[in-house]
Amino acid sequence: MKERDSEKIIWHQMRISSITPFSIFPLPKFMLWLILFVLTIYVFTTQKYLSSSSCNDIFITSSNIILPIHSKTNSTISSNASIIDQQTRILQEKEVEQTNLEHVVFGIAASSKLWNKRKEYIKLWWKPEKKMRGVVWLDNSVKTEKNESKSLPELRISADTSHFAYNNKQGHRSAIRISRILSETLRLGKENVRWFVMGDDDTVFVTENLLRILNKYDHNQYYYIGSLSESHLQNIYFSYSMAYGGGGFAISYPLAKAIDKMQDRCIQRYPGLYGSDDRMQACMAELGVPLTKELGFHQYDVYGNLFGLLASHPITPLVSLHHLDVVEPIFPNVTQLQALQKLTVPMKLDSAGIMQQSICYDKVNSWTISVSWGFAVQIFRGVLSPREIEMPSRTFLNWYRRADYTAYAFNTRPVMRNPCQKSFVFYMSSAKMDSYNNQTVTQYTRHRVPHPLCRWKMANPADVERIQVYKKPDPQLWDRSPRRNCCRVLSSKKKSMVVDVGVCSEDEVSEV
Repeated sequence: MKERDSEKIIWHQMRISSITPFSIFPLPKFMLWLILFVLTIYVFTTQKYLSSSSCNDIFITSSNIILPIHSKTNSTISSNASIIDQQTRILQEKEVEQTNLEHVVFGIAASSKLWNKRKEYIKLWWKPEKKMRGVVWLDNSVKTEKNESKSLPELRISADTSHFAYNNKQGHRSAIRISRILSETLRLGKENVRWFVMGDDDTVFVTENLLRILNKYDHNQYYYIGSLSESHLQNIYFSYSMAYGGGGFAISYPLAKAIDKMQDRCIQRYPGLYGSDDRMQACMAELGVPLTKELGFHQYDVYGNLFGLLASHPITPLVSLHHLDVVEPIFPNVTQLQALQKLTVPMKLDSAGIMQQSICYDKVNSWTISVSWGFAVQIFRGVLSPREIEMPSRTFLNWYRRADYTAYAFNTRPVMRNPCQKSFVFYMSSAKMDSYNNQTVTQYTRHRVPHPLCRWKMANPADVERIQVYKKPDPQLWDRSPRRNCCRVLSSKKKSMVVDVGVCSEDEVSEV
């Protein structure tokens, strides 16, 4: 018996050592159901949360660590989108070719009586070697010289317009002929045309700057681009919404097609209008197309000397000059044609910068310097603010000669009355390219005219004989936001001055 009892005790101990704790303390059934219920809710809630949340709420669980990945995901998506946008932009830029002269067709209004003189203006800017296209529309046939066709556009006679009504007693019915130049040029059926540019036979275009303006706009849309008259009264009598044809204006190809379909009917509705420009604008109004104003197109409805206007040219590309037979030559002691030929020299070096004004100060002598690059430099005694110098001085007369200075369509300032503040003018005498330093070198020589006696005890600009200006060509000048170039006086000796002109540095200001 004792042996049997000892065996039972040993066997019992072995069973106890092999049993798990749970076997010792069995869990109730309701506890198991509770644990299962909690796990089910957790799984369900997690799945629902993940399915309804965005990428910003996605989490990765690994090794009991929860890591947010939204920032990495977003940056990757944003980076990929940026790369795609950049690639798309590059492809679009390759597909959409920049507007060149071959995409432009000029329609030039001319008179047979004035043709022999006016054709010389056209020769200044016409560039057949650059595939320029255009037509000069005349009222009658003219004599042509040998080989002249190579330096001029095609000559054509305008269609008969005698069947159109015209009853303006102050005007001339040739206005109807000229207003139809757009339609007649379109009907020639020239290919690959984006823009039609209208002008007169006494209009000189800076074609590189014209392209800079046109490339700002979508040629597939309706665009009517030009500028106003300098005369406030002219704009009142005709329209502040009208592009003046002498200064030139541009019309996109789709708009030209729309005009062609309705222009003859439109002209019949306005027999009392004065000229061709207001007839064109009347048809634009019927189409609902406004004038897109670009200040570089210059009508120059003024008399006298253009110096004040050119020396303070607005901060925009110089596109055109007009009424060249009416105003004085832009350079002294030469004919108007010779003066314009002289201007083409710096124009070829840096067309974007031609006539652009810069203002700086000679601190040693207390002078104000105004540079109109490629044209003229002025020196004023004393310190004058840029706000004053950037306004054109009244060296010219209004189109309506009895009108005073309030009859301009822009701010002007009087010519200095104080004898000590009369400017000393230095006109451009030469221009060349310094290839080694990649900069233009323009020389300006003092215009020798009598100056009134000045009693100010300060340096006299009359001692300066010449001014040399250095400037790097800047073809991308108008691809940036408009800003006047800065100038810096590098040296100022008794008889000469050296000035540098260029893009303003970050903190550069025109101040003393």
